[in-house]
Amino acid sequence: MTTVRITRTALTRGTLAALSGLLAGFAALTVAELVSAAVRPEASPVTAVGGAAIDRTPAAVKDFAIRNFGENDKLVLQLGIVVTLALFAVVVGVLALRHRRTGSAAVLAFGVVGAASAVSRPDSTGVVDGLPSLVGSVAGAVLLYVLIGRLTRPRRVAGEGEARDESGWDRRGFLVAATAAAAASTVAGAVGRTLNGRSAQDAVASREAARLPAPASPAKPIPAGAQLRVPGLPPFTTPNSKFYRVDTALVVPKVDANSWRLRIHGKGVRRDLEFTYQDLLDRPLIEREITLCCVSNEVGGPYIGHARWIGVRLADLLKEAGVKPPSRGGKADQIIARSVDGMTLGTPVEDVMDGRDAMLAVGMNGEPLPFVHGFPVRMLVPGLYGYVSACKWIEDIELTTFDDYDAYWVKRKWARKAPIKTQSRIDTPKPFGRPEAGTVMVAGVAWAQHRGIEKVEIRVDDGPWRPAQLAEQDTVDTWRQWSYPWKATPGGHTLTVRATDGTGEVQTEKRTKTVPDGASGWHSVVVTVD
Repeated sequence: MTTVRITRTALTRGTLAALSGLLAGFAALTVAELVSAAVRPEASPVTAVGGAAIDRTPAAVKDFAIRNFGENDKLVLQLGIVVTLALFAVVVGVLALRHRRTGSAAVLAFGVVGAASAVSRPDSTGVVDGLPSLVGSVAGAVLLYVLIGRLTRPRRVAGEGEARDESGWDRRGFLVAATAAAAASTVAGAVGRTLNGRSAQDAVASREAARLPAPASPAKPIPAGAQLRVPGLPPFTTPNSKFYRVDTALVVPKVDANSWRLRIHGKGVRRDLEFTYQDLLDRPLIEREITLCCVSNEVGGPYIGHARWIGVRLADLLKEAGVKPPSRGGKADQIIARSVDGMTLGTPVEDVMDGRDAMLAVGMNGEPLPFVHGFPVRMLVPGLYGYVSACKWIEDIELTTFDDYDAYWVKRKWARKAPIKTQSRIDTPKPFGRPEAGTVMVAGVAWAQHRGIEKVEIRVDDGPWRPAQLAEQDTVDTWRQWSYPWKATPGGHTLTVRATDGTGEVQTEKRTKTVPDGASGWHSVVVTVD
């Protein structure tokens, strides 16, 4: 009977020790969130550690995450960090039951890791970024020490008439301390989130107040025949809310347009230039239809979208700074675009200044850029994958050379130069669909930005290639819809598509992965005709 009582007591204390670890971890995170409101939201431990994890993750793993989790990859990462911290906290709590000081020291060690991650981030403002993690870990370590003390401190012997507790530890004291800690941590977290939310109010207000002027060079109307009326096809223009998002920012930067500045400097720049948001709005703006595509887009993948963009010609700004392309004797062959979150993208100077509509965009589909798509200003270069051209939240442009500097993704084994490959996709029927026998409309999109699409062909099983009907092309910088009326017969079939771009180059059959410069290969779908 005594053995059973001791075992049950030990089990109870072990469970409460694990709970102590969880409460200590919760307190560390919420206090850190509160402190980050006085520093900056990006300095909170989960964001800092998550960002550091992204920076150190191999390209193949990043590609796997995007492919399998899509735009939820950041949420999955954050949840993974929280689950890992919870498991760590449980282990530390159980350890502290036997080694109280060691357990508390482990919580402090985690704070050091968080602080180091925050300070080492590309957008770090200095050692102050480490404060949230350090202060939070101290709060967590102290709490764990106190709670474990309630589980290991023997109570005094009860006097006559008093209730006796033969367990040997302060059960009531533990429950009071744990409840108070949980309540205080919850309040700290709520206050921290509220304050961090308020810190973005100026940015939100600046976007709401922004008014885009009429462009000096408006886009031509989209041809009526550019949008085919085929069920299952995406709209020619992608709504802002549906436009894909692929970046490394765990916290979307909220930049106040009133305080935003852009600097142009570096090799071959005769004089440094600096622009405010209003400076750009006051310049002659261009409006263009441009399709963007992410290099992480698998064959037939969803990371492509089309929008009407408005902005300032980037080549004009570079010329004002005295920059010349390499073909005209310029000293720099690479533009390094820097974002407010520390991201760097490298773009060939020649491509920006060869006459294409490269721009610093301020508007998307008739409104100021959404925050997730780069407000107040982002960079766009038609014909190049986003990782070498589409810097969001841009604040700095440095002229340099490819020999002197490797941008963020190049350091992670992606190619320095990445023109968009000729690609096509079947949108309907869907993979493993079951259409009825008879005429089935096969349709999709094809793209080869800055070269245009000349032809799209369809093959059924191993039959001959048949020309698809092309929608009217808007510009060479936009995708193009296509359709093919297929006389479907019962049974299983494989439908395959390929495109030919405006230079006459036929889309390659060779399958390659997205790393290092984009996927290639023909897109196919398997269907069963009833």
